[in-house]
Amino acid sequence: MPSLQHQLLTRLIPVIRGRSEVRDPQRVRRDVLAAQQRAQASPPRRVAARFDVRHEEPVDGSGLPCFEVRAPGAQPQRTVLYLHGGGFVSGLDRFHWRYAARLAGHLGVRVVLPDYPLTPTYTWRDSLPALTGLFERLAVESPHGVVLMGDSAGGGLALALAQQVGMRSGPQPTHLVMFAPWVDLTGKTSGTDEAARQDPWLTLSKLKLYGNWWGAGDPHAPEGSPLFGDLSRLPPTMVLCGTRDLLAPQSRALVARTQQAGVPVTYVEEPGLLHVYPLLPVPEARRAFSQVTAFLNGHGDPA
Repeated sequence: MPSLQHQLLTRLIPVIRGRSEVRDPQRVRRDVLAAQQRAQASPPRRVAARFDVRHEEPVDGSGLPCFEVRAPGAQPQRTVLYLHGGGFVSGLDRFHWRYAARLAGHLGVRVVLPDYPLTPTYTWRDSLPALTGLFERLAVESPHGVVLMGDSAGGGLALALAQQVGMRSGPQPTHLVMFAPWVDLTGKTSGTDEAARQDPWLTLSKLKLYGNWWGAGDPHAPEGSPLFGDLSRLPPTMVLCGTRDLLAPQSRALVARTQQAGVPVTYVEEPGLLHVYPLLPVPEARRAFSQVTAFLNGHGDPA
C-alpha cells in the first residue's frame, strides 16, 4: 500500500501542477511559451551551497548548454548523463536537481544535465544530434564509463540517444536507467486509455499535443518515439514505474520488446504509485534510489 506521504501527494499534485485537458491547442501553446520565458534552470540554493555546480555554454554554438554536478573536491571517473523530464515543454526543476545531487554524493560520479531546447519551438531534431556529440565527448572524459538516465520525456530521450549511439562505433553507455519513460508520442500503446483514467497527474490530450510538437508532426518516427526503434543494441537497462501512471503501459511494452531483443532488463513496477515516483519526496523514492544504485554498482537483482 502506498505510504501516507504518497497518498497526500496524490491529492496535492493535481492542484500544484495543474491537471487539465486540452480544449484550445493554441492557448496551450501560448501558455507553454509564456511559462518557458519565466522559467529559471539554475540550481536550488541548497544544492548550489553543498555541491560543485558548473555551467557550460557551447563555444561554437553547435552543442547544448549543460550543468555539471559533483561532490566538493571529487575527481569523478564516471559520468551520469541525466536527461530531465517535463513533457519536452518544461526545463529542469528542483526534483531533478535534488536527484542529481544525491547521485553525485552517493555514487561519487559527476552528473551532467543538458539544458536541451524545448518544444513547441524546437523538436527532437534540435537535440538528438547534439546529445550524441555530448555523449561521445563525455565518454572520452570518463574512464569508468557513462550512464544514461532520464525520467518521463527525458527517459524517452535517453532511450533515443542510446539507440543513436548504438548505431555508431566507439564507446557505448554502460547502463540505461529510465523512470516512467515516454517512448510512444502517439499515445496509442495498448492500455493507455485505461491507465489515463487512473492517473491523477498526466492527461492524455496534453501528451498527444506535446508529442506532436516534439515529433515534428510525425509522432511515429523512432527518433521521437524510440519504442518503435531498434532495441537490440541497448546496454543493461532498468525501468521503474508506478501503476497510477499514464505511461505504465509504455513501460511494460518497452520492457517486453527489450527482452525480446535479447537485452538484459530489470523492471520495477510499484502498485499504486505516481508518475516518476523515484523523484518525489516519498518513502518509496528511497527504496527506488537503493534499487538504482545497486543496479549501477552491479550488485545483481536490485529488487
